[in-house]
Amino acid sequence: MTLFNDTELFASGLAGKKVFDVPDAELILIDNFFSKEESDYYYETLLHQTKWREYEMELFDKTVTVPRMISWYAEKENTGTLESSSDWPDELLAIRDRVENETNLHFNAVLLNLYRNGKDGVSWHSDKEDNTGKNPIIASVTFGETRMFRLRHKFRKEIPQVNIPLHHGSFLLMAGTTNSFWQHQVPKTARDVLPRINLTFRRVNRS
Repeated sequence: MTLFNDTELFASGLAGKKVFDVPDAELILIDNFFSKEESDYYYETLLHQTKWREYEMELFDKTVTVPRMISWYAEKENTGTLESSSDWPDELLAIRDRVENETNLHFNAVLLNLYRNGKDGVSWHSDKEDNTGKNPIIASVTFGETRMFRLRHKFRKEIPQVNIPLHHGSFLLMAGTTNSFWQHQVPKTARDVLPRINLTFRRVNRS
């Protein structure tokens, strides 16, 4: 796996805070949620210190390896405490604190995705609700290469797709009925792109 670490090539967004006016969804984007210096530090640290692994899933009666690397952290089952300080790196805790201060919500789990190059992506889907409940709130943070995040309405085909470039240090909140009415994807690209790290903080039910 060939990875790059030239953070000077990463672009920060210029939009500031934007609330999207789309039906059946609550979408808020904050560019420069983390400063360039903070974003560079978190990118380098997470890239090199996270225990990335491949992830396999069942698709059409076949087991396939998804085109990205992942890592998962969650609070210990049936408690409000973290599993251990070594399991949740200080950087993850600091990022989560910033997200929770912005949203006034508590997130007890995070999924990290590493898109190594343009061949990595994620196809159209809505997040599973098995352990997050209906209409989950998902707080997404991006470090690294800018990749396009696309959304499409599940039922109203006349509504145009929403295309959101997620830049280095950006924050995207998906809430309300977004997951019930919309699908999203990060498409692959033939462009020669650098790695992207995405963190999606969630509230997981531990019943």
